[in-house]
Amino acid sequence: MNHYKKILDNLEKNPKTWLITGVAGFIGSHLLEKLLATNQKVIGLDSFVTGHQSNLDDVQSVIPSEMWKNFEFIQGDITCFETCLAASKGVDYVLHQAALGSVPRSIEDPINTNNVNAAGFMNILSAAKENEVESFTYASSSSVYGDHPALPKVEKNIGSQLSPYAVSKYTNELYALVFAKCYGFHSIGLRYFNVFGKRQDPNGAYAAVIPRWINAFKKNNNIQIYGDGETSRDFCYIDNVVQANILSSVAVSDAKNNIYNIAIGEQTTLNELFQLLFQEICIKKNDCISTAIYKDFREGDIRHSIADIEKAKQNLNYVPKIDLKTGIEILINQINF
Repeated sequence: MNHYKKILDNLEKNPKTWLITGVAGFIGSHLLEKLLATNQKVIGLDSFVTGHQSNLDDVQSVIPSEMWKNFEFIQGDITCFETCLAASKGVDYVLHQAALGSVPRSIEDPINTNNVNAAGFMNILSAAKENEVESFTYASSSSVYGDHPALPKVEKNIGSQLSPYAVSKYTNELYALVFAKCYGFHSIGLRYFNVFGKRQDPNGAYAAVIPRWINAFKKNNNIQIYGDGETSRDFCYIDNVVQANILSSVAVSDAKNNIYNIAIGEQTTLNELFQLLFQEICIKKNDCISTAIYKDFREGDIRHSIADIEKAKQNLNYVPKIDLKTGIEILINQINF
C-alpha cells in the first residue's frame, strides 16, 4: 500500500474537520469531492466571484447524500477577517485556495489582485493562527519564479516577479514564513504548475489554456496561441494537486514551513499541447476543423516552465500518478462533444 493510500485510509477511520477557501472553484471543488468521499467534515468558504454554484452541484451529484451532509457552506469573502475567523473556528486543517487568478487579470487590475490575494491571505492566515488550527496549506504559484532563467525550477531559486499576481503569491510565501518565526504557526505552500481537469472554467478572458482550447475545439473555432507556440509549461492533472494538498495537511513538522513545487516534472510546448488535444478530440468528435492561429506574446508570461519535484517527493511523499497525456484522455472522456 502506498503512502497516500495509507493517509486516506487513516483519515477515513479518524475524520477531521477541514476548511476549504475557494471551495466553489476548480481546485477547491475537487478537494471537497475527495474529502467528502473520505468521510471528512468540510466547511467551504466562497464568494462566487470566480467560483460557481454549478461546481458544488456537480460534487453533490457524485457524493452519497449521507456524506454530503458533512459539508457546510459559507458564502463569504476572505477580504473580511471576521468571516475568516468564523469559518476557521473548530477546524483542524485549512486548505487555502481562494484567490483572483490570472497574470493578465492582475496586470489589468492590480488593486483587486492585492486585496484578495495578499490582504485576503493575511486574513485567513491570521484567523487560522487565532483559532489554533492544526495544519495550514495554501496555494502558491509557479509564477513566483519570474525571470529566473534556470530550468527545471527549483524552490530556492527565484527571480524577479513579472506580474502583480506573481508578487501577491510571493507575498503569501513571505508572510507564511514570518508567521512561523514570529508566532510559531506552521504552514506549507504549494507552487502549482498549470493545473487542469474537469470543472475548469473555459469562459472569459482569463480562462486557462486547456479548457479554453477544448471549448474552441467543441465549437469548431480556431485555437489562439500566444507567441510562436514554443512556450512551454509543466501541465499537472488535478488529482495530483489534490494528493499534494492532503499529504501537506498531515505532513510531519519537519516538512512544514516550506514551499513545494507541485507538477509532473515534464515540459510540453503549446504546439505539442495543440497536437495532443487535436488528436484526442478528433478521435471522439470525428470532425476537427480547428486550426492554430498565432497571436502576439502576452505581457507578463514566463517563456518556459518545468518543475523539479524532488523536494515534494522527499518531504511529502508526493508521487504524481497522472501525466499530461493520461490526464487529457480522462478529461476528454468526461466531456460531451
